[in-house]
Amino acid sequence: MQVDKNYLVGVYSDEDVVVNAVKSVRSKGVKIHEVYTPFPIHGLDHALGYKESRIHISAFLFGLTGTILALTMMFYMLGIDWPMIIGGKDHASLPPLIPVTFEITVLLAALGMVGTFLVISDLKPYKKPRLFDIRITDDKHVMAVDLAKNTFFTKDQLISIIKESGAEEVNEKNF
Repeated sequence: MQVDKNYLVGVYSDEDVVVNAVKSVRSKGVKIHEVYTPFPIHGLDHALGYKESRIHISAFLFGLTGTILALTMMFYMLGIDWPMIIGGKDHASLPPLIPVTFEITVLLAALGMVGTFLVISDLKPYKKPRLFDIRITDDKHVMAVDLAKNTFFTKDQLISIIKESGAEEVNEKNF
């Protein structure tokens, strides 16, 4: 059974106004669902209270996995499975293996970060996105406030708080 969610949507024209609006609205105790903008805004993540991303940890782990897999595969193939003596060198010495190891490390780190980002962001090819206002793809900034998470305030109080923060218009959207 699909449950409808109700949002109040504040529309802003300027990025400085929306950053100050987020700070103002959050200082009054309102929980903001999300802010949508047509381009990245410096400082908006801090104003929303987001913590630093930890995707670099997954990049390191995927890169480490790539390094271990590459070295294990090449040492097995060149030293155990099919050892060949070429020019009196060891069966599997490290220096000739470094370029391939580097490439596999970078490949697995990049693919792992893309996969991690898609999972964290909940981006699925079959998922229909919530579009709060069509103008967020052009020139407007939108702040969405979930009414279910702000039960301490009435709808009219939330509308007045959003308007006081500098919103040009406040709309109600149901999903």
